[in-house]
Amino acid sequence: MFTWMNEQLLQMKWLYGLIQWFVEEVFDLNITTRIGGSIHFFIYDTLKIFILLGVLIFMISYIQSYFPPEKTKKILGKFNGISGNIMGALLGTVTPFCSCSSIPLFIGFTQAGLPIGVSFSFLISSPLVDLASVLLLASIFNWSIAITYVVVGIILAVVGGTIISRLKVEKYIEPFVFEHVEGKIDITLPTLTKKDRFNYSKDQVNEIFIRVWKYVLLGVGIGALIHNWVPAPIISAVLGQENVFSVLIATLVGAPMYADIFGTIPISEALLYKGVGLGTVLSFMMAVTTLSLPSLIMLKNVIKPRLLALFVGIVIVGIIIIGYAFNIFSFLML
Repeated sequence: MFTWMNEQLLQMKWLYGLIQWFVEEVFDLNITTRIGGSIHFFIYDTLKIFILLGVLIFMISYIQSYFPPEKTKKILGKFNGISGNIMGALLGTVTPFCSCSSIPLFIGFTQAGLPIGVSFSFLISSPLVDLASVLLLASIFNWSIAITYVVVGIILAVVGGTIISRLKVEKYIEPFVFEHVEGKIDITLPTLTKKDRFNYSKDQVNEIFIRVWKYVLLGVGIGALIHNWVPAPIISAVLGQENVFSVLIATLVGAPMYADIFGTIPISEALLYKGVGLGTVLSFMMAVTTLSLPSLIMLKNVIKPRLLALFVGIVIVGIIIIGYAFNIFSFLML
């Protein structure tokens, strides 16, 4: 069954041909021209992402229904130290939370008595890596890039949470967060029926579509422009591996943006097509998904400026190191 999905759904060759016929027959445009290519790219990538989102999010949400916030707290409460940071990062990959919705979970984890470092590992990992985005990355690029993104995301989450836990930063958490700290995590988990899980999965599809559709359209639009209108030499001069500042530029440009990972994928696809290094593309994706301004504004209400600056600094430095490391590795493999 997986082989059939990989061939029929993930590769989407049938959709590519259908959109090519539509553009050439209805618009009378050749897809090798800039205008025809842009229209084809926009329609094809938009439909492809929406179809994949609908199917994959439903499947993944059904799995994620076994990991509600209460169960996540209970699981994390059993681990301490580096093992706690690893579990926080891993559970962040199977929970359907964006950067903004992760903040209330961060507060809940802290109030439940979880170590600060574990909560921060979850806070980094949750918006950065999730199962649906991994499958989407694999469908549009390949499994090597998807797995690479997961690995570096988890490493960043574990290292970031570990550093924060070692620095003993509890005094930089706003006092109201600790008002209802529980000494022991003892949570009664609700029992969900198959119908409950089906309805949850359906609701997740609707919720995520409502949240991300505009970012997908914007991302696909930008990707179409990059793919068909921006000359490769310009892209290479700014973000090419010959520019020593390419990873830094990609990180700083991506950090202020507010978009879901699903909106960054078509942009990243176009950048890779133009020859931008894998590390630079990964840095852009990680910066957008982890350091969005709305989530940082929300986080500022929970932690004091010094800890916020530390969190942002650790994430940015980690993203930059990862970006340069992968660019160097990719260059050596050529």
